[in-house]
Amino acid sequence: MSTVVAQSLHVFGLRSHVSNNVFFFDEHIVIFPSGNHCVKYNVDQKWQKFIPGSDKSQGMLALAISPNRRYLAVSETVQEKPVITIYELSSIPCRKRKILNNFDFPVQRFICMAFSPDSKYLLTQTSPPESNLVYWLWEKQKVMAIFRTDTQNNAVYQVSFNPQDNTQVCVTGNGMFKLLRFAEGTLKQTNFQRGEPQNYLAHTWVSDDRIIVGTDTGRLFLFESGDQRWETSIVVKEPTNETKNLGVIQESESLIEFPTLTSPVPSYEQVPMARSHSQMSLPQVLAIAAYSKGFACSAGPGRVLLFEKMEDKEFYHESREIRIPMDPQSHDPSQSDKQDVLCMCFSPSEEILIASTSKNQLYSITMSLTEISKGEPVHFEYLMHPLHSASITGLASCIRKPLIATCSVDRSVRIWNYESNTLELFKEYQEEAYTISLHPSGHFIVVGFADKLRLMNLLIDDIRSFKEYSVRGCKECCFSNGGHLFAAVNGNVIHIFTTTSLENISNLKGHTGKIRSVAWNSDDSRLISCGTDGAVYEWNLSTGKRETECVLKSCSYNCVTISPDGKIIFAVGSDQTLKEIADSSVLRETSAFDVTYTAIVISHSGRMMFVGTSVGTIRAMKYPLPLQKEFSEYQAHAGPVTKMLLTFDDQFLLTVAEDGCLFTWKVFDKDGRGVKREREVGFAEEVLVTKTDMEEKAQVMLELKSRVEELKMENEYQLRLKDMNYSEKIKELTDKFIQEMESLKTKNQVLRTEKEKQDILHHERIEDLLDKQSRELQDLECCNNQKLLLEYEKYQELQLKSQRMQEEYEKQLRDNDETKSQALEELTEFYEAKLQEKTTLLEEAQEDVRQQLREFEETKKQIEEDEDREIQDIKTKYEKKLRDEKESNLRLKGETGIMRKKFSSLQKEIEERTNDIEILKGEQVKLQGVIKSLEKDILGLKREIQERDETIQDKEKRIYDLKKKNQELEKFKFVLDYKIKELKKQIEPRENEIKVMKEQIQEMEAELERFHKQNTQLELNITELWQKLRATDQEMRRERQKERDLEALVKRFKTDLHNCVAYIQEPRLLKEKVRALFEKYVQRADMVEIAGLNSDLQQEYARQREHLERNLATLKKKVVKESELHHTDYVRIMQENVSLIKEINELRRELKFTRSQVYDLEAALKLTKKIQPQDVPETVPREDMLGMSPTMRLKEQEETGRIIEMQRLEIQRLRDQIQEQEQVPGFHPLAGMRLPSLLGSEVAQTK
Repeated sequence: MSTVVAQSLHVFGLRSHVSNNVFFFDEHIVIFPSGNHCVKYNVDQKWQKFIPGSDKSQGMLALAISPNRRYLAVSETVQEKPVITIYELSSIPCRKRKILNNFDFPVQRFICMAFSPDSKYLLTQTSPPESNLVYWLWEKQKVMAIFRTDTQNNAVYQVSFNPQDNTQVCVTGNGMFKLLRFAEGTLKQTNFQRGEPQNYLAHTWVSDDRIIVGTDTGRLFLFESGDQRWETSIVVKEPTNETKNLGVIQESESLIEFPTLTSPVPSYEQVPMARSHSQMSLPQVLAIAAYSKGFACSAGPGRVLLFEKMEDKEFYHESREIRIPMDPQSHDPSQSDKQDVLCMCFSPSEEILIASTSKNQLYSITMSLTEISKGEPVHFEYLMHPLHSASITGLASCIRKPLIATCSVDRSVRIWNYESNTLELFKEYQEEAYTISLHPSGHFIVVGFADKLRLMNLLIDDIRSFKEYSVRGCKECCFSNGGHLFAAVNGNVIHIFTTTSLENISNLKGHTGKIRSVAWNSDDSRLISCGTDGAVYEWNLSTGKRETECVLKSCSYNCVTISPDGKIIFAVGSDQTLKEIADSSVLRETSAFDVTYTAIVISHSGRMMFVGTSVGTIRAMKYPLPLQKEFSEYQAHAGPVTKMLLTFDDQFLLTVAEDGCLFTWKVFDKDGRGVKREREVGFAEEVLVTKTDMEEKAQVMLELKSRVEELKMENEYQLRLKDMNYSEKIKELTDKFIQEMESLKTKNQVLRTEKEKQDILHHERIEDLLDKQSRELQDLECCNNQKLLLEYEKYQELQLKSQRMQEEYEKQLRDNDETKSQALEELTEFYEAKLQEKTTLLEEAQEDVRQQLREFEETKKQIEEDEDREIQDIKTKYEKKLRDEKESNLRLKGETGIMRKKFSSLQKEIEERTNDIEILKGEQVKLQGVIKSLEKDILGLKREIQERDETIQDKEKRIYDLKKKNQELEKFKFVLDYKIKELKKQIEPRENEIKVMKEQIQEMEAELERFHKQNTQLELNITELWQKLRATDQEMRRERQKERDLEALVKRFKTDLHNCVAYIQEPRLLKEKVRALFEKYVQRADMVEIAGLNSDLQQEYARQREHLERNLATLKKKVVKESELHHTDYVRIMQENVSLIKEINELRRELKFTRSQVYDLEAALKLTKKIQPQDVPETVPREDMLGMSPTMRLKEQEETGRIIEMQRLEIQRLRDQIQEQEQVPGFHPLAGMRLPSLLGSEVAQTK
C-alpha cells in the first residue's frame, strides 16, 4: 500500500436529491449527505466528521435515522446493485453494523426508508416497476413481509411507521395513500381511498392515528384512522407589486365519518377566491415535519408555513410564515427564493428548524424568533454558507493567502478560506463561469465566462471586474507561478497575457482539437498543454514555439501536470492510463484499473501524486510510481472529479467534482520525509479597498463620530438629570429611614417594659405553682398513709377471723386456698399499680415545672434575638434599597436577557407539561381505539357467523331441490333413451353415405392446402430475396454518388490550388488565395475537429467498407445457394406441371371422343336439334360411365374444369415469377426448358 495518506477535513456542498437528506443527531449535530459521504456537522463549534460511503458506490439514494438516534441507514447503488448499509452512530468512528445486499425479490434500487419506533424494524420501498414495500427485521437480515404498493408504475415518495406502533405503516405516492398493518407475516391494507386520487407528495404523523398529507396542488388533508377529517388549500397570490402574500383559504371541516371535500355552505373566505382565481397558482407541498404544537409544511418555492393546533377543535390553523431571504449578491435577487424546500426537520428540543432546498442549500431558523416576532416577516438563515448548486468547473488557490476560488455552471464565483473553513466572498453573474485562476498574491482572479474573459479584483466585500477580453467560451485559464503572466484557452489556441500591461503578448497555435488542460513549469519559462486531439505539447514562451510534442490519436487527454524539476510531464486521458512523458516520448504507462483518470496533481516536493477518477474517488500514490497496484483510494465525490490541486505548502489537497461539492483533505507521508514545508512568511492579511469605498467609509466614520459626540452630550445631560433625581430620592429615603429608626426605638422601649412585666408575671406564676405542688404532695402522702393503715387493720382483723374459723372451715380453706392467694395477689398488684401511677404523676408534675421554666427562658432569649435581628434586617434592608437604587441603571440593561431566558425556560416547561398531557391523552385515545376496534371485530365475527349459518341453510335447500330435479330428469332420460335408439336405427344408413362423401372431400382439401402452402412459401422466399437485392442496390448507388461528389470536390480543389500556385511569387496574393481556399472548403464547425479526425475517419470508413463487403459477399453466396434450391424446386414443379398438362390433354381427348360418340348416337336417334351439348352426358351408355349415375359424372366434369382453370392461373403466375428471377444476378434459368402452351394443346386437339 502507498505511504501517502489523505484525510478529509471539511466539505462545502449538499446532495439535495437524496431522499430524507437532513436530520438532527442531537441538539447540536446535523447529519446530511455531501459527495459520497454523510457529514456530521456541529452547528455551534463548526467541526465536521465524515461517514464514508461504500467502496465502488455510485451514489447515495436515501437516508433514514432511527428514533433513538443510534442507527443510520444508507441506501446506495454499488456496481449496479442495490445495497443498504446500517451504521452505528454511537461508536467513534461510526462503524458498519449490518449490510443488506442479498435479496430474494426483484429490486433495482431503494428510494425511501424508515425505522420503526423501537428501531428494530426497517421499512424500505423499491423503485418502479417492482414497487415493493419490504418490512425488515434488519438486525437478523430477515424479510418479515413484502407488499406490492403499486402496479401502474406510479412514483412512491415516502414511507413511514406509526410513531407509537411497529405494525402500522403509511405509504404515499402518485395516486396512492395506503395504511398497512403487519399481522401474521403479511402487510394488509386497512384503509380505502375515496374520491379522486391525488398526487400525495409528503406526509407526517401528528399522533398515533392522525396523519397530515400534502399534494402537488397545494392541498393538505388530515386523515384519522384512514378517514378524511379536515382539508385546507394553500394558495400563493400574485399581486401587482413584487411582494407575495400567502393565504390559507377554502377550509372545510367535518366531524362525520366520511366528510365531503368542500363545505356545503360557502364561507366568506371562499368568495374572493372565486373572483381572483386567475391570479393564483397552486404550490407543491414537498415536505412536512411535525412538532409538539402542530406541523410545518413547504408551501411553494421559498416558503414554509407553520400550522398550530386549535384550542377548541382537533384541527389546525396557519400561525406563521417563514421565507427564504433574497440574495443581495445575485444578479437577480428575486430568483434566490425560487427554490423548493425538499426536506425539513426539527431539533430534539424543537428549538431549531432546518430545511434543505432544490438548489443544494441548507437553511435554519430559531423557533423562539417566530414566537417573539409576531406580526413581522420571518426569514431563514444559512446553516453554514451559500453553497454551489451545480457542477463546479473551476478551482484555484494562491500562495500568500489561505484562499480557494471556485466557479460553477450555476453562474457563481466563490472565494473560500480553507484555514477557517468559511466563505469569504461570492457573487452570481448572468453568464456561466467555465474556469477560474487565482493570482499568487490572492488579490486578483481571472474568470472565463461564456461571453468574455474577465480580470477581477478581490475587494474586502465585493468581486469587481477591471479588465475584459473578447475571448468567448474560455474553458481553461491559469496564472503563472510568478503571477506576471496568465494563459487563457480559446478552442485550440492558447492566449498569453501579461498582468502588468494587461496585453496579449503571444498566441500559441498547434493543437487540432480542443485544449483541455494547461500547466506552467516552476520557473514560468515553459507551458505544457494537452487536448482532445491526443497531443501533449511543451511550449517555449520566449520564442512562442513548441519544444517537445507527443501525439497519440487514440487518447483524448483530460489533464496534464509537470514534475517540480520540469523534466517529466504527467498526463491522463480516456485510455485509462497515466503516462510519463519526457523528450517527446512516453517513458511509462501506468494502468488505471478499469477507471478513467480525470485530474492529476503532483506535490511541490515531488514525492506525492494524487489523481481523480470518473467515479469520484481520489487515489494517493507515491512518486516514483510503483510497478504494482500500490495506492490508497478514498471515497470522495458522487460524480467525476473535475479539478484538483495541492496548496503551495503541500499540506492540503483540494478537490471539486460534478456533484457541486468542494473537499479539503489533509495530506501527509507516513515516511515523513520532507512533506511538511515550513512557511518562511505567514499568510498575508492585506485586503484591497477602492478609493471611493475608503472615502465613503471615512465619511461614514465622520458622521458616526459626530453622532457619538452628540450621544455623549445627551448621555451626560441624562446622567446629570438622573443624579439630581437620585440625590432627591436619597434624601427622602434617609429622612424616612431616620423616622423609622425613631419609631423602632420607641417600639423597642415598649417591648422592654412589656418584657419586664412578663418576667414579673412568670416569677409569680412559678411561685404559685411551687406552692400548689408542695401542698398537693403533702395531701397525697397523708392520704396514702391513712389508706395503708386502714388496710393493715383490715388485714389483722381478717387474719384473726381466719384463725377462729380455721377449725370450722378447714376443708373450704383447702379448696379455696388457691383462689384466695390469687385474689390477694391481684389486690396487691392493683394497689401497687395505683401507687406507681401516683408516683409517675408526681414526677410528671415536676417535669412540667422544669419544662415551663426552660420554655420561659427560651422564649425570653428568642424575643431578645428577634428584636436584634429585626433591627439588623431593617437596617440592611434600607441599605440594600439604597444600593439597588444606585445600580438600577446597569441592572435594567441586563434584565432583558434574563427575562428572555426565563421566558424560554418557562416556555420549555410549558411545552414539557403539554407534551406529558398529550402523551397521556394519546395513550387514552389509543386504548379507546383498541377497545373500539375489538368491539368492531366482535360484531364483525358475529355477523360473519350469522351469514355463514344463512348460507348453510340456503345450500341445504338448494341440495334438496336439486335432488328432486334429478329424479325428474332420470325419468325423462329413460324416455329419451328409447326415442334415441329408434332414431339411430333410421339415421345409420344415411350416416354411412355422408361419411364416405366427407372422406373424399377431406382428401381433396388436404391436397389443395398442400399446394397452397408450397406456393406461399415460394412467394415469401422470392420477396425476401428481392428486398435484400433492392437494399444492396440502393446502398451501392448512394456510395457511388458519394464517390462522384468527392471526386468532383477534389477536382475543384485541384483546379483552385493550381490557380493559387500561379501566385507563388506574390506572398500577399498567395495568402489571400489560401485564406479564400480555407474559407471555401473548410466548414467553421469542423475547423477544430476535422484535421485531427481525418485518419480516424479513414480507418473507420475502411473498417465499415470491409464489413459491408463481407456482408455483401455472404449475401451473394446466400442468394446463389437459395437460387440453386429454388432452381431444383422449379424443375420439380415444372416436371409435375408437364405431367399434369399431358394428363389434362389426354382427358380432353377422351372427352372429345365421348362427345362425338354421343353426337353419333343422337343423330341416329334424330334428336340432335332438341338436345343441348350440356345434356349429352346423360345419354352416354351405361357401360362407358363405369356404373356411375348421371349427376355424379356431371359434378366430376365441373370439378375437373375448375381444377384446370386454377392450374392455368397458377402456371401463368409461376412463369411471371421465373421471368423476374431471370433478371436477378447470379440466377441462371434452365436452358431449353419451357412449358407447353395450354392454348397450343387446345388448337392441336381441335385440328
